[in-house]
Amino acid sequence: MSFSSVTPELAAVAVPAAPDDDRLAWLALTLTPGLGPRRILEGMRVLDAASRIFRMTLTELEGLRFPAESAQFIFDGKARRAAEEEWSAVAALGAQIVTFECAAYPERLKEIYDPPAVLWVRGDAGLLPRHSIAVVGTRQPSPYGSGMAELLSRDLAARRILISSGMARGIDTFAHKGALAARMPTLSVWGTGIDVIYPKENKKLAEDILAGGGAIVSEVPLGTFPAPQNFPRRNRILSGLSIGVLVVEASENSGTRITARCASEQNRDLFAVPGNVTNKGAWTPNMLIRQGAKLVATWEDVWEDLPSQVRIELESLAHSASKPEVAASLLPDPVLRPEEALVLEVIRADESLQIDEILDLLDTQLTSSEVFTALFELEMAGRIRSLPGKNYVRVL
Repeated sequence: MSFSSVTPELAAVAVPAAPDDDRLAWLALTLTPGLGPRRILEGMRVLDAASRIFRMTLTELEGLRFPAESAQFIFDGKARRAAEEEWSAVAALGAQIVTFECAAYPERLKEIYDPPAVLWVRGDAGLLPRHSIAVVGTRQPSPYGSGMAELLSRDLAARRILISSGMARGIDTFAHKGALAARMPTLSVWGTGIDVIYPKENKKLAEDILAGGGAIVSEVPLGTFPAPQNFPRRNRILSGLSIGVLVVEASENSGTRITARCASEQNRDLFAVPGNVTNKGAWTPNMLIRQGAKLVATWEDVWEDLPSQVRIELESLAHSASKPEVAASLLPDPVLRPEEALVLEVIRADESLQIDEILDLLDTQLTSSEVFTALFELEMAGRIRSLPGKNYVRVL
């Protein structure tokens, strides 16, 4: 599903219609069948200029240890034509191509074993080098898990830590929403093309990310639809861009474990929110804590573990802002009507309550109409959230 219909003001400044040959060469190699990131980087290291690939003989191309079919694709001019077409399509979308040699390419990502040769970026590419925490977890979180993901993301974003995630259902979605609730940009790394939304129901969230000054990043070309093999590879970028990875909820066999493993291999800090041992979503974070991950209950647990220089830079960003934004969780709570206070008191953050259960608990104190009114007001105020089946859970 494309969202090229997003209004122009949400798009980044368009890249030049005619790219320089060096950047075009990086893109051409990325689009060449049979070439992966490491083979491209190894080949480029022996060249004085990336654009030389367009002038090399077939033998010279094969001398770069490129497979025969890949070398032929480049020699025949097919790689350049594919790159020119892709560049034009990206420019028309108002997006950007950031190659390994570009100044905008984040140094932190260059540290990983197989950094992507090219990044497709929609939105603010200036976010890529920012100090970020990747918030990841299950696609089927409990009310406690979704609440913690949103709360921690909101509070960390308020301290100018960039929140990154993959915009999948569940924890990823709540992480992005938490950053947006703090009125801060957020970074989303996709396993599809930057013009293909997955899952489809997150179209509005994708637009909100761009409208909020955030960015959408991918290493695959426009039009690339969801494929299972793309998402584990996406995870290495998510952790590679970050100074640390925060795991909220994930089962024993969750794909989140791939991101955690990438973080460990890349020497990134690993954080985890402990969970109820009877909840299958607590298996991975609890296991990670046993293995040495930092236990996280509040934003301070992440903040205190950051390198001192990172904290100084983040504090400087906060102080230099003309109008510092604060997370909603840092603001004083508005005064509640007595009926709302009674309803809020019985609703829990770690487990949802069905409307009939709420009515039973308050049967001697409030009428059903008073309960319904209070639920409506509390939801409008963002104090509770309704779930399918007329279930309600408190927002942390």
